[in-house]
Amino acid sequence: MTPEQQALITKAQRSLKVAKLLAQEENYDFSASRAYYAMFYVAQALLLGKQLTFSTHSGVINAFGLHFIKSQEISADYHRALIAAERVRLQGDYDAEDEVSAEMAQQQIEWAERFLTLQSKL
Repeated sequence: MTPEQQALITKAQRSLKVAKLLAQEENYDFSASRAYYAMFYVAQALLLGKQLTFSTHSGVINAFGLHFIKSQEISADYHRALIAAERVRLQGDYDAEDEVSAEMAQQQIEWAERFLTLQSKL
């Protein structure tokens, strides 16, 4: 694991920790957002292992699908979860009327935990 990859994994771990704290305080919008970022940082770290970097969220998400899901190195469930998590993040960050539920936030946290297990592939 390169220092850059380790830094992203550390950031993912910190984001997950904050997501859990925010959920405990019933700040579900922000909790879901931090859980998404935990997943996003893990995806970035994995892509770095293939010398790939992207400047947009969609670039990372699409490349994650192309380089890890199509090759069946990682289950397609992870790609679907990352796509769904980004939608929930956008809802929580930008939709003032449609708040993220406790259940949605918890689902994002559970997926972030699963994403962190992928560091074994680094």
